[in-house]
Amino acid sequence: MFGVNGLFGFILCMLSKLNPTQREAVKYLGSPLLVLAGAGSGKTGVITHKLAYLVNECGYAPRNVAAITFTNKAANEMKERVGKLLTGRDGKGMTISTFHALGMQILREDGPLLGYKKQFSIFDSADTGKIISELLGSPDKQEIRTAQSVMSNWKAAFLTPEQATSLAENEEQQRLALLYGRYQETLRAYQSVDFDDLIRLPVELFKTHEEAHQRWQHRFRYLLIDEYQDTNDCQYQMMKLLAGDRAALTVVGDDDQAIYAWRGASVANLHNLQKDYPTLRVIKLEQNYRSSQRILQSANHLIKNNTKLFEKNLWSEHGPGDAVRVFAAKDEENEAESVVLKLLGHKFANGTRFADYAILYRSNHLSRVFEKQLRDHKVPYTVSGGTSFFDHAEIKDLTAYLRLIANPDDDPAFIRAITTPKRGIGNSTLEKLASHAATRGVSMFDAAFEPAMAEHLQARQHEDLLTFCNFINRMQSRAEREPCNEVMGDLLSAIDYETWLFDSFEPRQAETKMKNVQDFVGWMNKKSEADEKNMIAMTQLIALLNLLESRDQETDAVSLSTLHAAKGLEFGHVFLIGVEENILPHERSETPEQVEEERRLMYVGITRAQRSLQISYCTRRKRGKEHTGCDPSRFIAELPQADIVYAGVVVAGNAPAVSKDEGKDKLARMKAMLK
Repeated sequence: MFGVNGLFGFILCMLSKLNPTQREAVKYLGSPLLVLAGAGSGKTGVITHKLAYLVNECGYAPRNVAAITFTNKAANEMKERVGKLLTGRDGKGMTISTFHALGMQILREDGPLLGYKKQFSIFDSADTGKIISELLGSPDKQEIRTAQSVMSNWKAAFLTPEQATSLAENEEQQRLALLYGRYQETLRAYQSVDFDDLIRLPVELFKTHEEAHQRWQHRFRYLLIDEYQDTNDCQYQMMKLLAGDRAALTVVGDDDQAIYAWRGASVANLHNLQKDYPTLRVIKLEQNYRSSQRILQSANHLIKNNTKLFEKNLWSEHGPGDAVRVFAAKDEENEAESVVLKLLGHKFANGTRFADYAILYRSNHLSRVFEKQLRDHKVPYTVSGGTSFFDHAEIKDLTAYLRLIANPDDDPAFIRAITTPKRGIGNSTLEKLASHAATRGVSMFDAAFEPAMAEHLQARQHEDLLTFCNFINRMQSRAEREPCNEVMGDLLSAIDYETWLFDSFEPRQAETKMKNVQDFVGWMNKKSEADEKNMIAMTQLIALLNLLESRDQETDAVSLSTLHAAKGLEFGHVFLIGVEENILPHERSETPEQVEEERRLMYVGITRAQRSLQISYCTRRKRGKEHTGCDPSRFIAELPQADIVYAGVVVAGNAPAVSKDEGKDKLARMKAMLK
């Protein structure tokens, strides 16, 4: 432990690593604070230093401080950095989590006040998609996705099914509002929630149960909110209710990086802050630690075309850097080949790693031709938005058991678990069970124990059904009081999952699946021990995670990513491709507000680059079997033209274009030099 002088010295040393504006943001506690943090301005450092400052200098107990962000990755990074800053202090009990994880924590404690048991299930998009498909009586994936999106936005705006019905302007909206009501009834019957409910229900709790509201307000004496521009109406209400009249609050965000309106995020929340907190202080972080000055000038020049609530101007001490290049390609094949050849040439000339490069685009379909070129040139790459580890069938099989053990009312989990591995219980048995459960208004698990089921089923079927349900009851009893590793080991052994895998799949496929299972179980055991969580709590946590921590290791590969997925990341060298009208801005961007969001998306792409940036577009693009002409994005004309070097088939001033053969010759010469 530090003495008083030692602690004071440690705090001075800790804050000395920040610039003056960052230090001001860390130390300011006089009123609600908005830290307007430009891209690459060190916002995570400000948040983590402020968390440490509140504990070390201001006397806050760690359990009374909460930092809320949007991704597990960001939360984990904050935890790690705060741990290093709290030298000599114990940060145990501090809440650093996503909005959804905090919502889960609140519902685990106070869900019963809203009629939910503590072991509620959390349904992912695949689970909710099945429910919606059944309610619609349609397997149409686009129809299901549309319904999911509309209902998600209604929940983000804190609209009930009744309110959605009253606001419906046409027959289609009426139909979706009716579906919304039936969907919510189904979730309630399964004692389950979806991701949006993890925010909506805590807000409902705080508004209808003042005692719980006061208790959580007292728990969190100071709140820090990261990526504030990404909050939706419901998250804003959650934050405001937690902060209460005390309003001990710091929010960190950047209005220029607000790119999620399509999923309910509201830039209006920046206006709401000023309206709801008249004493709000605004501190701007404008020094950028990521990019060269020419890249920042392009970003600043572009974003000035948007209407602004707060003006800011990013600057850097990294020097002017390379010119920003704009390349006009003949078509998408030419664009992809040119980018990959330039990437390889640059890598060879500069001795960089593949991981230093990113190819960014507005829409996923643009990546296909680039993937082909990268494969042809044997360049390793990763694509954002790949299959989540938890989406593998074998992991979903195991989590079905875990969900059922945690919440026997979870009918989708019941059906998957009882049929995988198969144990003599077929569709006929399940149909009779489901029919009886529906008639009685109980879950399939509860219906299995009702005397009437003995009359509906043959003796062997009934015995197999009860054997399975009694097994789940025994595992539930153990899961609440025994270490996770013991229960998990016995569960796998009892269902004989490995034997079933090798009986059902080719040996190599079975081995891969079993390796995934072992990774999953190993992670579960390690995480439960580290977080002191039993298997029930771990089951709810799984629904909030996208990838295993062990799978999140960096590989030396080029990153292919949508602009949305690239937010928060940085790369030495960025190729921003497909920058054309009707792609960026998107063809559905019709209103001035939509075009401004697309401009912010371009801004996010530019500010991912540290050392070099190339923007490219096609002069024609294949639509079906025909090629049609394309226009460069209006955003290219909004860049500072003195800083731009143009090349390609249509070049300013009719300068000679760089041909494909010239590019190949240059690469061949470089390769020859190696020999």
